[in-house]
Amino acid sequence: MIKGISTAGIGGFASLEDYIKKASQYGFGAVDTNNVGELRKFIGERGLEGALAFLQEHNVRIGSIGLPVEWRQDEARFRSDLTKLAADAEAAAQLGCTACCTYVLPSTDHDAVRFMAVATRRLRQVAQVLGVYGLRLGLEHVGPHHLRTAWKNPFIWDQDSFLDWFEAIGEKNVGFLYDAYHWYTSEANVEDIRRLKPEQIVHVHLNDAKPVPVADALDNDRLYPGEGVIDLAAFLRTLKEIGYKGVVAQEILTKEKPEGSQDDLLRRSADGFAKVYQAAGLE
Repeated sequence: MIKGISTAGIGGFASLEDYIKKASQYGFGAVDTNNVGELRKFIGERGLEGALAFLQEHNVRIGSIGLPVEWRQDEARFRSDLTKLAADAEAAAQLGCTACCTYVLPSTDHDAVRFMAVATRRLRQVAQVLGVYGLRLGLEHVGPHHLRTAWKNPFIWDQDSFLDWFEAIGEKNVGFLYDAYHWYTSEANVEDIRRLKPEQIVHVHLNDAKPVPVADALDNDRLYPGEGVIDLAAFLRTLKEIGYKGVVAQEILTKEKPEGSQDDLLRRSADGFAKVYQAAGLE
């Protein structure tokens, strides 16, 4: 499984080139980005062949892009964003990226039944556009208990509900963005992972949790891999066991900016990955 990073827990970079160089320097083989515009800029400045050569030179791939479509709010905004998705998907695909991801909150101010119907239609349309360019849509189920009551009406948050939802969406390129923190806070276990097929997992996030009761774990209070109480060795070992071979990207959401320079944080991240990968028997 390919070690990857996102800017969450690391901070932003001056350019995509700098991001790629730093990832390579610290032993990461993939970078995630929520700014698809920087992919187009990268291609525009270097040309497609030059951009691909730069990635190959540094042995880094584009792990995933964030979905650049606002699918949770009004229909006009959704339709406007959807018209631009093809260009974004094409740029990502040209650079070899195959994953586009978005999160799904476990509660909503909308009527939950109507929201489910609308979200199903919209995400089906998104998946259809992405599929033309060989991209898969990863939906992240969000586990922290406090978010289940943050808005008026409960929505879905557990693995089985999402599996049912994938069937309702009905597109083969839809699966999980499977996050260790949400796996832990939804109180799932390795048997839940074993019930999955590798093709049902589009992308993976790695992070850790503080030693507090699971119900008190906050979404924006995460730790770096190997610094907390999640059994990440079992998490990673089981993903490998079922045949997942894709990117495992760090995502650390925190209340305050982590202390230290960017290089300090990259080193901390690399050390954390090494620790949990070794514990899982992956290196």
